[in-house]
Amino acid sequence: MRGKTHCLEVWGSLACFTRPELKVERFSYPIITPSAARGIFDAIYWKKSNEFFWQVEKVEVLALPRYIALRRNEVKDKAPSEKVILAWKQGKRDIEPIWADGDRDSLGTDQKGRTQRQTMALKDVRYRLFAHISCRKGGGELNSMDEQFKRRASHGKCFYQPYLGCREFSAYFSYVGDIGCHPGPVPWDNDLGWMLYDVFDLGVENDPFALPKISMFRAKVVNGALDVPEYHDPRVRKSVEVGND
Repeated sequence: MRGKTHCLEVWGSLACFTRPELKVERFSYPIITPSAARGIFDAIYWKKSNEFFWQVEKVEVLALPRYIALRRNEVKDKAPSEKVILAWKQGKRDIEPIWADGDRDSLGTDQKGRTQRQTMALKDVRYRLFAHISCRKGGGELNSMDEQFKRRASHGKCFYQPYLGCREFSAYFSYVGDIGCHPGPVPWDNDLGWMLYDVFDLGVENDPFALPKISMFRAKVVNGALDVPEYHDPRVRKSVEVGND
């Protein structure tokens, strides 16, 4: 079952929707990805029970994409496993912070320190995002959930600050009630080829965010609008789990 279509106008001064094939030196897609758009809706309204997910329908580009080159300091080390972090939280192990400055010789540890990486980000982005609630189970409270999202979005409420690809690139939003009162998207056409759809299996009921599962789709912007197929649509190509045919 699905809810009604909601529309958000989203904007921000910086954004980066990293192409997965260019992970060392980040290079952004020229438009927001469906997973990043879903994350903005999740920031406003979601349920811990995982009884639904936000199905993005369409993205309208309201400002032509413009790139900006950024050089940022980033740590080379990864965060430890969930088991280790839980042991820190419970006081069973001493906390071992990741040091941004220094190297193995100066720190006396196996940490790698930090490095400078280039980011090709977008600046002054603005989109209209269309999405609806897609129920994984039940669906008897669809009307209630739709009204709760509309009320929260209309008052600018969110569980955490939405962001545009990277958490440091804050996103601002407003709820669009009557689309006819707003100007149309910019006249821009672009065949983007294969684009990242999502990094999780949205169809799983118990815990869709337990393990990553990459999905891709052919993205084509026509007159400033990107139509996004349903997650279960055969046009959305999904990674195959190890051991499956």
